[in-house]
Amino acid sequence: MSPELFILLIFIALLIGLVTGHPLAFVLGGVGFLFGYIGWGPQVINIFVSRTFGVMNNYTLVAIPLFTLMANLLARSQIADGLFESLRYLLGRLRGGIALAIIVVSTVFAATTGVVGASVVTMGLLGIPVLLKYGYNKELSTGVVAAGGTLGILIPPSIMLVIMGAQSQVSVGDLFKATLIPGLILAASYCIYVLFICWKNPDYGPALSVEEAAAMPIRKRITGALVNLIPPMILVVAVLGSIFSGVATPTEASGVGAFVALLMTFAYRKFSMKMLSESVYDTAKTTAMVMVILVGATAFSSMFMTLGGDQAIQNFVQSLGLNKWGVFIIMMAVTFLLGMFIDWIGIVMIVFPIFLPLIQLYDFEMLWVVTCIALMLQTSFLTPPFGYSLFYVKGIVPEGISLGTIYRGVIPFVIIIVVVIGLVAIFPQLVLWLPSILKT
Repeated sequence: MSPELFILLIFIALLIGLVTGHPLAFVLGGVGFLFGYIGWGPQVINIFVSRTFGVMNNYTLVAIPLFTLMANLLARSQIADGLFESLRYLLGRLRGGIALAIIVVSTVFAATTGVVGASVVTMGLLGIPVLLKYGYNKELSTGVVAAGGTLGILIPPSIMLVIMGAQSQVSVGDLFKATLIPGLILAASYCIYVLFICWKNPDYGPALSVEEAAAMPIRKRITGALVNLIPPMILVVAVLGSIFSGVATPTEASGVGAFVALLMTFAYRKFSMKMLSESVYDTAKTTAMVMVILVGATAFSSMFMTLGGDQAIQNFVQSLGLNKWGVFIIMMAVTFLLGMFIDWIGIVMIVFPIFLPLIQLYDFEMLWVVTCIALMLQTSFLTPPFGYSLFYVKGIVPEGISLGTIYRGVIPFVIIIVVVIGLVAIFPQLVLWLPSILKT
């Protein structure tokens, strides 16, 4: 059997497993074992055990449970509540000001949690009732919450970046530095869109009246925003500052972050043994899920590479006669299309064994391409039919807001993500500048 036909059968089996609804970890592991046994025979078991041990022995992955614990503790400390309350009055006199407050709080939350579900649900519960109360457009309201909350997986620290760094052999610290500026540009682009659409259509985001804005004195708005912003910023400085300065590795910084987050639950008077036990339990579930997927993905990728899958893909792409930018567009398009059906961790595990040899073959800057993929993976949470953020929002909106309304609400934000990726492609220094000046 030719390698090309063998690879085709592998992807058909993978597609059948995913379409029939089986868990990703077992589809990857099962397909890897089945075709590995066909290609290698019984020795495949020893190979998979050896590769799995190598993954489990990766010190960088210790950051996953610690960053997840940090996120769970912060979600329960309710740091977003007071900050949103102050900012919505501070910005409320602007058209779209409350939506801007949601994006700003989501950005701060993203830099302190790195978990999309917690960010979207928290901001949805806080923001959507207020947005609807003041007559904001339903599509804009749901789109802002879904897109803003999804920033948590891009702006560091993020468990997605930890896994992408481990899979691509790119320094996680460099990846944190590389994604920071694009992440902030994306957040700023959301703000610009909100201001523009509310300027063009004033009924989309009415400004608060003078009487409503006066419900909280200006001094209280500013002091309230600062009081609720300073503790999260201390956490950001403690985690990212220690990484960027070279004082700590991402793994060590994740421990610092978890400890500071625990202290913040005391500061916000939210600590209890029940809260702590729930945070630890949720962390254990998330970590177990990620690690099981990693084991399955290791079985799949090791089989794929050893049986010549990478070479077969290279030969196929070269036969198309594309230049390097054509290959780049294909990689982005594949990531986007998979994001409509599979979550980010599945996409990373499936496409990285395929993309990494192409990145090396066409002499791309690995850090830059991985950052572009990370940006595109934002869309995997927002694109119908299976974007997770869409369902998070649907689960918390009042009756009368349909899934179709939410779908329409996120379309402009998906377009903005694609535009920002184009900007990063044209100006790669947006990604490479910070890692170059903060060498550790």
